[in-house]
Amino acid sequence: MQIHRLVFSPFEVNTYIISDKSKECVIIDPACYNKQEQEYLIKFLKENDLKPVKLLNTHCHLDHVFGNKFVSDTFNLKAEAHKDEDFNISNALNSASIYGLDMDEPYPIYKYLNEGEIIKFGFSELKILHVPGHSAGSLVFYNEQNKFAIVGDVLFNNSIGRTDLPGGDYDTLISQIKTKLFNLQDDTTAYPGHGIATTIGKEKKTNPFLV
Repeated sequence: MQIHRLVFSPFEVNTYIISDKSKECVIIDPACYNKQEQEYLIKFLKENDLKPVKLLNTHCHLDHVFGNKFVSDTFNLKAEAHKDEDFNISNALNSASIYGLDMDEPYPIYKYLNEGEIIKFGFSELKILHVPGHSAGSLVFYNEQNKFAIVGDVLFNNSIGRTDLPGGDYDTLISQIKTKLFNLQDDTTAYPGHGIATTIGKEKKTNPFLV
């Protein structure tokens, strides 16, 4: 499997393209904000001969769904996320206006994803972990064989996701990280929604919020 990271929007969101030898791929948190970023996404997929077959959201805060409508319309894909993200995706346009930003209103979540389910594409699988606290429906997409997890805004390099937005809860986030993410192997790479990747083992030892 290959993990490609594209950084989009004023919020510098990590959009992940995960692919394998089949050339099928999933797009996670499409954050392409303007036409230039949208064109870059298309160019990247064409240059790598990739076929998007899934649109996944770790959660649906506005910055992580900037490109949802574009991806849905361009590749005929429908968003898949946790049901508890209905509130965030339905309020994305209003949230954007608060920041003085324009965006295409994303479509509602089409398919709800639940803890323990397996997402299949090409020759690959991603296991779903529900890790609330940053938002009520925050999901992590985990592959044990390749030892990686797409963690969204749950966990960062030496930090954690903010918990002051609707659906966030600090105690829940800390508990969920320790009981779910910290049960993964220490050498599992955690790919966050912003910033650089880290490992589960490193965060166990050095993250000031969790040691």
